[in-house]
Amino acid sequence: MPGFRVPPPANEPVRTYAPASAERASLESRIAEMSKERIDAPLVIGGREVRSSDTFTFRAPHRHDLELAEVHAAGTEDVTAAIVASKAAHHDWSRWDPNERAAVFLRAADLIAGPWRDTINAATMLGQSKSVHQAEIEAACELVDFLRFNVAFAEQLRDMQPYSPDGMWNRMEYRPLEGFVLAISPFNFTAIACNLPTAPAIMGNTVVWKPSEKQALAAHYTMAALRAAGLPDGVINLVHGDGGLVSDVATADPDFGGLHFTGSADVMRGLWRKIGERIDTYRSFPRIVGESGGKDFVAAHPSAQVDALVVALGRGAFEYQGQKCSAASRAYIPRSLWPQVRDGLGDLAREAKQSMGDVGDLSTFMGAVIDGKAFAKHRDAIEAARTAGVEVLAGGGTDDSEGWFVDPTVLVTDDPHYDTMERELFGPILTVYVYEDDDWEDALDLVDETGPYALTGSVFAEDRHAVHEALDRLRDAAGNFYVNDKPTGSIVGQQPFGGARGSGTNDKAGSLLNIVRWSSARAIKELSVPPTDWRYPHMG
Repeated sequence: MPGFRVPPPANEPVRTYAPASAERASLESRIAEMSKERIDAPLVIGGREVRSSDTFTFRAPHRHDLELAEVHAAGTEDVTAAIVASKAAHHDWSRWDPNERAAVFLRAADLIAGPWRDTINAATMLGQSKSVHQAEIEAACELVDFLRFNVAFAEQLRDMQPYSPDGMWNRMEYRPLEGFVLAISPFNFTAIACNLPTAPAIMGNTVVWKPSEKQALAAHYTMAALRAAGLPDGVINLVHGDGGLVSDVATADPDFGGLHFTGSADVMRGLWRKIGERIDTYRSFPRIVGESGGKDFVAAHPSAQVDALVVALGRGAFEYQGQKCSAASRAYIPRSLWPQVRDGLGDLAREAKQSMGDVGDLSTFMGAVIDGKAFAKHRDAIEAARTAGVEVLAGGGTDDSEGWFVDPTVLVTDDPHYDTMERELFGPILTVYVYEDDDWEDALDLVDETGPYALTGSVFAEDRHAVHEALDRLRDAAGNFYVNDKPTGSIVGQQPFGGARGSGTNDKAGSLLNIVRWSSARAIKELSVPPTDWRYPHMG
């Protein structure tokens, strides 16, 4: 079927869930149903549901009393079985016609956009404490976009063929990697959790997928949707549980072919180190594709529009409780604009707190942070700031009586290298440094030199020269750079996502650049009339 083409992708429309709408009523009904369930979440290995003797209870972050699932954790034998199943499926899956592979994921996209949408959104809201808007834009729309665009990117890659002069046919075959891919996904995005195993699978790879324990509910339903779409047994094998155990077993196998990772920089460095120590044991050099966090900035020029800046700071810092790798967590504001920004940002943070609570109420803007460990980290950072004399402009409160709630918090420091300006907190805490208007260039240098990350950032300015200066001086400071917009909210096919430095390998999820990493190309040359004399003309 080489003449077939996949449908041109388009971004999935975002539903608003307006009051009294049918879509709101449907989702509220599904949330109510799932809130009453306590599902059994097994491993899925070679198409079989596998249950272990080691389980953990999965609870809603915003309600300690809401038990949503009993999740089965993989032991060493389970991970080994997943690797064996992945290897067994590789031969046939790698040789499937690419259009047939695409059909599986296009159907999965349609299922998730349609009859599975409420389930995937509800699982993300309940299990990861996302507001309805935050769940909709990623668990439904971004996930669907990844599937639709990635099959189109795979086709685009296959279309990249070499030149063939007369008498010769040159062609490029884009094979999957040898061996299997280990996908380790984070808690914060259901879409990323799905993309990490499916992007390699679209290219014919087989995968062992280890989702975050804190995303196990949505991962369970995502896997069910993929299987409903016709994903063959063994192509993606789901193993819950301890990431260290899974990675130890997987990277010890000589057929380990690649790592697709999103998580912390420390974990990624540990995995890279582990792979490096075992490099002599592998059949091939493994591919390592990873995104590992950020400490994302907003830099405002004196010419910035204050109202737009305030909204970008508030949404960028507080949406999904700041638990985005791209969240705005440090801001550089000129002295002349600070009084207006201060008032606007303080009011926004206080209003946002009033809309913080149980995300089952679809009017909620913010939910809880993901677990007790994150809660303690944020609480301690705020208290340390108070002790150090840092101003708490707004927020600063925490409450773990019913769920892991941290107020949207704005800190103001006169030290541009204070702890919360440099350390990734992954919570609803924005730290502001006020600079003198004449020090714009120095402020840009501070932005560039502060901290180890280079994921996202934004500049606000009406002065076009200031925008150009920021783009130049901050050339390497962010893989995703926004002008007069918040540093969050990249869209598949529009703003491919990823950063360098301590933020990862910058392989741009949601683009051809990521898809090509899961391919091992073979160049084929075929002569129509091969030579029959070994002598060259110059020999006379």
